[in-house]
Amino acid sequence: MSARPIRVLLVEDHAFTRDGLRAAINLESDLQVVAEARSGEEGLERLAQVPVNVAVLDIGLPGMDGIQTAAEIKRGWPAVRVVMLTAHDLRDEVLAALASGADAYCLKSGDPELLLLAIRAAAAGSAYLDPQVAHHVLGSIRAPHAISPLTPRETEVLRLIADGQGNREIAQELGISVSTVKLHVQELLVKLQAADRTQAAVQALRRGLL
Repeated sequence: MSARPIRVLLVEDHAFTRDGLRAAINLESDLQVVAEARSGEEGLERLAQVPVNVAVLDIGLPGMDGIQTAAEIKRGWPAVRVVMLTAHDLRDEVLAALASGADAYCLKSGDPELLLLAIRAAAAGSAYLDPQVAHHVLGSIRAPHAISPLTPRETEVLRLIADGQGNREIAQELGISVSTVKLHVQELLVKLQAADRTQAAVQALRRGLL
């Protein structure tokens, strides 16, 4: 008896690209596109309707982008694995995607076989990075410098940053003012030696702070 195919949700706003991806995935006997969406919001609706193993997300979705969608998927459907698909190999995009919870990262311009490999690796519980973007991660995982301990409040703020929440959302969640949140964020950037919120989230994950 053959194993059940890996069930894939495909979220891509360009119909031509989506058609090509669907065709490539469905040619494989162990993979099956069971749901499609044109936006992050629509993708979340599909997840609520159809059992899925792996979600393949375009990072540049309109409205809720792929990074925000990945974070929402991991929050609401933690068992679903996420493969991020993009036309760019920009460092900040790669790190932001990984910080959002993406399990794999592929370039649209790469060999289609790499996407199939990424889907299978993600479904098996492994991580996968397109070889063309791996150098961005390798450059960011040098041994981290020691940092000053975070306060409990700073840890709470950091957790919410990693969840993709903005300053106003964090303020509402913690019952503090937006200006106080900004002060905590600035202190976190200094302590984590990060240039922005994305780098702070990545540093937190690397250091096991969350």
